[in-house]
Amino acid sequence: MVAVAGSSRGVGRPRAQGPSRSGRTTRQDVLTAAAELFTTLGYSATSTRAVAERAGLRQASLYHHFAGKEDILAALLESTVQPSLELARRLATERGAAPAGRLWALCRADAALLAGGPYNLGALYLLPEVRAERFAGFHRLRAELKQYYADLLLAAGSAAADPVVRADLVFGLVESVILLRRETPERDPDRLADATADAALRIAGCGESRLAAVRDEGRTLL
Repeated sequence: MVAVAGSSRGVGRPRAQGPSRSGRTTRQDVLTAAAELFTTLGYSATSTRAVAERAGLRQASLYHHFAGKEDILAALLESTVQPSLELARRLATERGAAPAGRLWALCRADAALLAGGPYNLGALYLLPEVRAERFAGFHRLRAELKQYYADLLLAAGSAAADPVVRADLVFGLVESVILLRRETPERDPDRLADATADAALRIAGCGESRLAAVRDEGRTLL
């Protein structure tokens, strides 16, 4: 599952059903329950009471960790970006590695994050509520990640007439696994991630004769 992150607002109150059987923290149980309900029942149709009940909590305990439903959604959205962003920051320091290999590694890891896990959290990007100011933090993280894609494309010597468009295409291709997963959930996420990274490198101008070597270097970086 996509990791869920964020700082706690305080120590949780007692559960409605005793200690967590999952071994997770109260906050993690809330995020896991919300991930399931938001992606199956829908965000609008899910109440904080339903999330609390699914997590085995009193509703008051949920509010001790999250201000409300938007707070939970923001944490879930940020969890779909933060691991890839941390990897991108690390790859930016890998000066001994070719930019094309670093780009493949980032595309592959990002696609695997979005394609894997029990819940298609990336589908939450499409919610109209995500345009609200509350989600500015998520949009900043996503914009920073996209900039790393653009920087790697430029360093890889992409010959695009418009490098901004090329970056949009590569970033959009990676995020398209969200829709593919929704339409065909039985797809193998690892194969999908590999194919997405290969396709992204082709968009970046990497020829078939180089792709195998770039892929090998990318796997080493991961």
